[in-house]
Amino acid sequence: QVQLVESGGGWVQTGGSLRLSCAASGRTFSRYTMGWFRQAPGKEREFVASISWNGGSTYYVDSVKGRFTISRDNAKNTVYLQMNNLKPEDTAVYYCNVNVTKRYWGQGTQVTVSS
Repeated sequence: QVQLVESGGGWVQTGGSLRLSCAASGRTFSRYTMGWFRQAPGKEREFVASISWNGGSTYYVDSVKGRFTISRDNAKNTVYLQMNNLKPEDTAVYYCNVNVTKRYWGQGTQVTVSS
């Protein structure tokens, strides 16, 4: 059984910070590019950030660049998303997955940013 479990979401005021975690089980993802995605109410799920297997290459959607940082710890089979200077537009359910195949959607973690 392969599973990705997101955690760390919550409620914050504008300008606050959160760190999301994505813990994988059932197989190792240490050699795959991993990504974070989000889905806001009434909108389609969108790409947020990705990180290569060794952390040497990262990519961010323009709206979060400079505010969010993606990282990973392959020994723990875990991916992180540090979110700083949060804005109301960041409010969404956040998910992690293998970036290309997007095969293993989890339950996500809710992030709510108040103005």
